Amino acid sequence: MSAWVRRHPIWSLGAIVIVIIAAAVTTAARRTGTAQAETVYVIHQSARAVTPISTITNTAGKPIKVGSGPIAIAVTPDGKTIYVSNSYSDTVTPITTATNTAGKPIKAEDSPGWIAITPDGKTAYIANVDSGTVTPITLATNTAGEPIRVGEAPGPIAITPDGKTAYVANGADDPGGGTVTPITTATNTPGKPIQVGSGSSAIAITPDGKTIYVTSFAAGTVTPITTATNTPGKPIQVGNEPFALVIAP
Repeated sequence: MSAWVRRHPIWSLGAIVIVIIAAAVTTAARRTGTAQAETVYVIHQSARAVTPISTITNTAGKPIKVGSGPIAIAVTPDGKTIYVSNSYSDTVTPITTATNTAGKPIKAEDSPGWIAITPDGKTAYIANVDSGTVTPITLATNTAGEPIRVGEAPGPIAITPDGKTAYVANGADDPGGGTVTPITTATNTPGKPIQVGSGSSAIAITPDGKTIYVTSFAAGTVTPITTATNTPGKPIQVGNEPFALVIAP
């Protein structure tokens, strides 16, 4: 069992809720005759499965078996594949949405959690919470690349609209620490960590890609970061235990 999930079940539950909402909103539509069919994919941790739900009939389909401890989910921009990170078995399971069948698990590192996919649909980035790394996966072949060393307890990942930089919030499992590591996606190389408040819990990028906002659970702040220079602004005090955020376009 992942030490991260075992020690912080509330954090784990929060991650599940956030990614399920993301999958429900962003899953690409498939056309069936004249009707537009969308599918919601829901993680079930204890069942080690993902359940597809048709939004036309609001009925659940047959559960799709994945790995042990599924905790995060993401969909490719074209809607053809779902990726599920399995925190206990240290794998990522691809699911073909046309048939709702699981493919061969992809090996990650210790306790894979948050997933982000580049806008061009070519690469997925997986935060490995207990190993302090991010695993890049080439989606054309579903092969994992060399792990990228980031900070302690990497968590949420956000990718700029141009796909050039992935920002990883570190410190999800460490109330005393908080940084953001920028990764250049062309070379998968990490940049200098950006200091934010302790206990990074969420990250989001403005639609124009110019500013990142990072919530810090332990510090009670939200830190803006200018992407052109990767410099943090003055932390914004928002109250106790900020956990999630979203940017309205």
